[in-house]
This record gives sequence, C-alpha cells and structure tokens, in this order.
Amino acid sequence: MKPNPFSALLHSRKFWLLILDTVIMLTLYFITKYSPAAIEDVKFLILALQPIFVTVIIAIATEDSALAKAGLLPPVQ
Repeated sequence: MKPNPFSALLHSRKFWLLILDTVIMLTLYFITKYSPAAIEDVKFLILALQPIFVTVIIAIATEDSALAKAGLLPPVQ
C-alpha cells in the first residue's frame, strides 16, 4: 500500500512550522499596513523570528534525514 503524501504532510513538523511562520508574517504585514507607527517594531520581530524558524526547520530536516538513512522512521499511514 502506497503511503498517502497528504497525510504525511499533515503530520510533518516542518509543514506546521511553515504554516505558523506564514501566519505570523501575514499578521505582521497587516499590523504594519493599518498601524504605520508599529513598522519599526514589526521589522524587528521579523528579523528576530525568521532565523529561528529556518534553523528549527533545518534541524528537523537533518534529524529526519538521519532517521531515514538509519531506517528508523515510522511508516506513513
């Protein structure tokens, strides 16, 4: 039986971090659009959070790759 890629995507930590990052970015965009006084604070938040998300996603991908090479990943249902 072939694994369902959509199911695997919904169980992916990388996917949910990407969704969270996108929601944060859109929220910050609209905050600055409707409240120009907050632009500098929003720029700071974006610059502070983006590297954290990228680092966590890379770390999870590296961990998943090592587990896959070792044959230790659970089967996708």
